Amino acid sequence: MYKMQRGMTTIGMILAASVAGLIVFAGLRLVPVYLEYMSVEGVLKSVHAEYNGANASVQELRSAIQKGVDMNRIEVVKAKDFKVSKAGKGYEVSIAYSHKVPYIANVSFVVDFEKSVEITR
Repeated sequence: MYKMQRGMTTIGMILAASVAGLIVFAGLRLVPVYLEYMSVEGVLKSVHAEYNGANASVQELRSAIQKGVDMNRIEVVKAKDFKVSKAGKGYEVSIAYSHKVPYIANVSFVVDFEKSVEITR
């Protein structure tokens, strides 16, 4: 009796490897974007931790944001991109931006980020 063959063919293996390769390449392109977002989020958290309840002025908040952006070497946003607005009993510091990353040929990923913290006086 003849046994049926089991397993992948060479073409099937090549296709599976190419799909896996595309997914890994996408991950390699997107990881730095998310790491930079985590740095931006860290700036907001440090400003919140330092100035929450400290009766800080807008100038002090902007100075702390500038220092955080410089120390973390954040390239995708500048300190002026952070919005400081009055909210409730203090200020709301927020950032919203998009980051476009080329993928393959004319295909790109666009990732939108938004984060805000409220700093009470």
